[in-house]
Amino acid sequence: MLTAAKLAKDYKRNANVIAWQADGLSHADSLLQTPYRINCLNWVLGHIANGRDGVLGMVGADQVAEPGELDRYQRESEPILEDGPGVVPLQRLLEIIAATQEGLEAALGSLTDEELAAETTVGKRTTTLGDRVHFAYFHDTYHTGQTELLRQVAGKDDHII
Repeated sequence: MLTAAKLAKDYKRNANVIAWQADGLSHADSLLQTPYRINCLNWVLGHIANGRDGVLGMVGADQVAEPGELDRYQRESEPILEDGPGVVPLQRLLEIIAATQEGLEAALGSLTDEELAAETTVGKRTTTLGDRVHFAYFHDTYHTGQTELLRQVAGKDDHII
């Protein structure tokens, strides 16, 4: 059964993997591109931070990022090819992810089973809050897995998940 406590624990595992994969990398490392059509580590981490901040809003908690700070990392945004306007420094992205984790643990820890089961409509789709948060967790996990490969792009042949 899906519980808020399990979701908080699973998000924490991802946050730990992210911190481990980013350990020792510089902002310049986070901007390195692959020869394939995927985004750099900076975009992936910004996208994760943006998603986690969105979950905080979804569960009624205070968001971490400053308004507009993560706009560059929205779904389907252009790849980040170099440092420039809207590109958030690696260290700040890691701070946001760590802070969203604290917020997720607190917010999810206070949700009841009834609140998770409550139906909500977004656009034309009706689902439960629990399903929305769980899908966001799946998305978070997908991108967390990419961090291992993007660490390799920076020349770090370690920290295998």
